[in-house]
Amino acid sequence: MTEQKKQLLHLVFGGELTDPAAATFRDLSKIDIVGIFPDYKSAELAWRSKAQQTVDSAHTRYFIVHLHKMLDPDGDGILG
Repeated sequence: MTEQKKQLLHLVFGGELTDPAAATFRDLSKIDIVGIFPDYKSAELAWRSKAQQTVDSAHTRYFIVHLHKMLDPDGDGILG
C-alpha cells in the first residue's frame, strides 16, 4: 500500500492593487484566481510565473494563501 502525501492546500491569486504598498484590490471582479495547489512548492511555482508575467505593472501583485492553515488551524487533522 502506498502512503499518501498529506495535502497542504495553497491558493494563488492576484490582481491590480489601488496602492502597491497595500493589499486593496482596484476591482474585485477582476481578481485572477490562478488555482489551488496541493503543496507550497507547486503554489510558489505558479506564483512566480504570474509575478514574472506582470513584472512591468507595479500595481499588480500575486499572493499565496495557506488554505490548510485556515481549514485546520491547530494542525490536529480535524477540520475547523
